[in-house]
Amino acid sequence: LRTFSRADKEHKIPFDVREGLNSTLLILKHRLKANNIRPDIQVVKAFEEIPSIECFAGQLNQVFMNLLANAIDALDERSQAQSFDDLEAKPNVITVRTHLGSDQHHVVIQIQDNGGGMDETVQQKIFDHLFTTKDVGKGTGLGLAIAQQIVVEKHHGSIDVKSTLGLGATFTITLPIQSPTTSSPSIVSALPPLSSQLA
Repeated sequence: LRTFSRADKEHKIPFDVREGLNSTLLILKHRLKANNIRPDIQVVKAFEEIPSIECFAGQLNQVFMNLLANAIDALDERSQAQSFDDLEAKPNVITVRTHLGSDQHHVVIQIQDNGGGMDETVQQKIFDHLFTTKDVGKGTGLGLAIAQQIVVEKHHGSIDVKSTLGLGATFTITLPIQSPTTSSPSIVSALPPLSSQLA
């Protein structure tokens, strides 16, 4: 839990996103278990070797929590329209992938479910502030808008969704390994050491 909620509002730190994904799945473990309408939700981890990235780890964990919780919601909704036997034959699955981007400068995270999916109209609005497909009282319409803000504005990355109605959805997050602020020369680094300034 310490890893999940670490206070990192001031500075970006090196972080292995696989650690964050594992922590999030652990917190959501109770929601993945079988209940009276469906068997266990299966989780497939396809984690390739990736470097740590410079980021606000707690904020990224918030993004992972939102995407994984939404995937579980989609699978719970799918389960209501199918029998327990059907779901055992074609189980609910969440697949989580990580790999190095083709440019070697980015890490890619994908969270995929085989839930009900969404049409083109919903996909175009999915990151809009206050937009939700959930019933009144169940969704605020803030989660994905905040997730996009964290990924794009705070981490100079990208987040997008691909989905086919009836065939599930895949969210893809791309994040730079090195923060743009540290990869470019800093004005501060051109100054003499602090001790010589004080002399």
